[in-house]
Amino acid sequence: MFRIFPAVSLLVLVAACSSGSQPLDFGTATDGGTTPVTPTEDTSTLEVGTDRPSGAAGPTSTNGILRFEARTGNGGGLVSDVSYNAVDDTFLVDNLGFDGENIYTRGDAATAVASLNGYSVFEAELTTPDSLTGVPINQISPYRAILGISKNDAGSEARTSFAIVRTGGYINYGFGGFVYERNGGATVPTTGQAQFRGDYAGIRVFQNRGGLEYTTGNMTMEIDFNDFNANDAVKGSITNRALFDSSGNEITLSGSTIQLPNMGFVIQEGSSSLTENGEISGSLFSSTVNTAGNLENYETGTYYGIMAGDATDVNDGGEIVGVFVVESTDPRYQTTVQETGGFILYR
Repeated sequence: MFRIFPAVSLLVLVAACSSGSQPLDFGTATDGGTTPVTPTEDTSTLEVGTDRPSGAAGPTSTNGILRFEARTGNGGGLVSDVSYNAVDDTFLVDNLGFDGENIYTRGDAATAVASLNGYSVFEAELTTPDSLTGVPINQISPYRAILGISKNDAGSEARTSFAIVRTGGYINYGFGGFVYERNGGATVPTTGQAQFRGDYAGIRVFQNRGGLEYTTGNMTMEIDFNDFNANDAVKGSITNRALFDSSGNEITLSGSTIQLPNMGFVIQEGSSSLTENGEISGSLFSSTVNTAGNLENYETGTYYGIMAGDATDVNDGGEIVGVFVVESTDPRYQTTVQETGGFILYR
């Protein structure tokens, strides 16, 4: 889980971090079992794993939930342990080859990306010394990570959080992964409707082409707890998207062949878009207008989220943490691009 450890415990977890820190830790993906599950009505090849608390039959509305990207054939799902050291402002990522010594540092705002839409951005080292000779060994770069932490707490822990790690150092998507988590339980309404709003930040990687880009945008998710009778209805949109290169320079979309249109959620009836334990999943898409003036599919993918807090309390309102993954054909290079975005939405 996303725990705050005392400094003495930190020495076991992150020996390279300075003393006196209290890092936030997502836990290890293999703790308590990692049986992969496919979200209801998910027709993509992407899966999400599950971390179940020891001794528990499974996630419920009263306990915390950790979800992570299951291993995929394209290199995803390899991130098994991540944690944040607030004192040093560093981010630990385990299980990725040639990403330095596992400690990612905040991007230098003068030369790289330090934050996107309020979320922190970290980067791995470019070289690591040979352990005997000290000769610098070039690493696979760039490895980048985005970390989001809720403004609300659940006891001594952040109520929700997410992390995304991707690399642009391969000619395919490369290795990486994502995790997202709720600490504490969630009170899910049984009637009425609710709107959650916030921002997202994401990373784009390519097939058959190296390189990495960032994206940002606004996100809205709305839930009808009354209907459908078979399941709660969920809809949403992702708007005002912007594109940046790996150094943080905005890429102009106006007049360019590349587009980042608004994305919408596929509203589902007869399936459990929202589970009793507060988990949400579904499909999302975007469309563009072709030369004939007709709409055609542009991006398709899946979103995953977890409700947290008390959505029935006016003084709380609850929140939703999650990620989405979409693919499309980038018209600049005629190759497939994958975008992974993370978000925390509030009432």
